[in-house]
Amino acid sequence: MIPDLTDIFDRYEALVAEVDAVFTRVAEQHPDCVTCEKGCSECCHALFDLSLVEAMYLNRNFKSLFGDGENRSRIVSRANEADRKSYRIKRQAYRDSQAGVETQVILDRMARERLRCPLLGEDDACEMYQQRPITCRLYGIPTAIGGKGHTCGKAGFAKGEAYPTVHMDRIQDRLLALSREIAERVGSKYSELSGVFVPASMALLTVYDERYLGVRSAKKDEAS
Repeated sequence: MIPDLTDIFDRYEALVAEVDAVFTRVAEQHPDCVTCEKGCSECCHALFDLSLVEAMYLNRNFKSLFGDGENRSRIVSRANEADRKSYRIKRQAYRDSQAGVETQVILDRMARERLRCPLLGEDDACEMYQQRPITCRLYGIPTAIGGKGHTCGKAGFAKGEAYPTVHMDRIQDRLLALSREIAERVGSKYSELSGVFVPASMALLTVYDERYLGVRSAKKDEAS
């Protein structure tokens, strides 16, 4: 049986609130640079992965919001298509790596890939906007990953100028800490569980049950 994880998800939501506050503050300070608006789906075609806590949170809310029915089936169909494309992109990146292509070159190529999010509706609006991942929430303002700056191509931030920047590595550290708590709470037999990252498509498709999480059977543990 999977133990209650509500308090961990509550702390994830607290982190989300912090992130939203940062985005709002930067947008208010630089209104001419932050060009996010309803109908823009630039950030919905990016290739990125989710930590365990974000993936499980998205999955739980997906099941809660859509249950069974036509809308769920439509999104699942899009998720399957996106997941196949994501696999092909990552497989090619692996082959390039094995062939000796420089890591930065591979990353730059992947950054240019356009992968439509399965939660992006036909009207170019997110079907789980309130539950969207942190990466989606920060797209549009300056961020830094591994010391390298990033910003949306449609934003008005000028190169070489100093702007408030969100250091994604610090946020990832907090997400990994929450993911480790999940692994410890469920007593997972998989030592690598908390470090597993998956695209949004896989987060929607995965069944996060005892088998996936590696929950140990109490009876088996007693027998051993």
